[in-house]
Amino acid sequence: MFVRSLVFALFFYIGTLGAVLIAFPLVLISKPAMVRHGMRWVRFHSWCVRHILRIESRVEGPVPKEPSLFAAKHQSMYETLELLRVIGDPVVVLKRELADLPLFGAAAGYYGVIPVDRAGSATALRRMMRAATAARDARRAVLIFPEGTRVAPGEQPPLAAGFAGLYKQLRLPCVPVAVDSGKLWPRNSFLKRPGVITLRFGAAIPPGLPRDEIEARVHDEINALDA
Repeated sequence: MFVRSLVFALFFYIGTLGAVLIAFPLVLISKPAMVRHGMRWVRFHSWCVRHILRIESRVEGPVPKEPSLFAAKHQSMYETLELLRVIGDPVVVLKRELADLPLFGAAAGYYGVIPVDRAGSATALRRMMRAATAARDARRAVLIFPEGTRVAPGEQPPLAAGFAGLYKQLRLPCVPVAVDSGKLWPRNSFLKRPGVITLRFGAAIPPGLPRDEIEARVHDEINALDA
């Protein structure tokens, strides 16, 4: 496991640096070219995971093709990229600290991300809503990890406050996604174990539900694999 984890880290992160450097000239070509490049990087990650770490994905449930708000469990870095591949170039809600990283943050911004400020100021919230609305108007799906951070298997924290606001603003169907990646890819461990990670897509929840109801339904669905 140590050797595979080390080879993966070297191969993937060196490749990621190259992908980031290539990204900047593409900005001068077109936004679609940047999105396609981002998806090539995601497929590169998937190849490294399968062939170096020997981790496979099992997708359960239908994955909607129409624009939707995908709300996913977050146990490791794995699903942050694998879900992009499975869903197909969604705009991702991510913490502002990542969006502010040199080089990577700029490249991610060109691809399409929605930075969220954990301080939760009114200005930051309005900025997030504008970016989400622009993604919806461009007919791209939106991916959010509503618990706000990675958690260990079995942990079920309440959803962060921004999720309900995003659901109300977008007026899109919400698709909950349960994952069990933490069993093979622990959040604070260098070692990754081979095996199968399940991505379970629940039935789409219609827009317009009260906050208590949408939060309760999404919380139950994304934690389904913990049971």
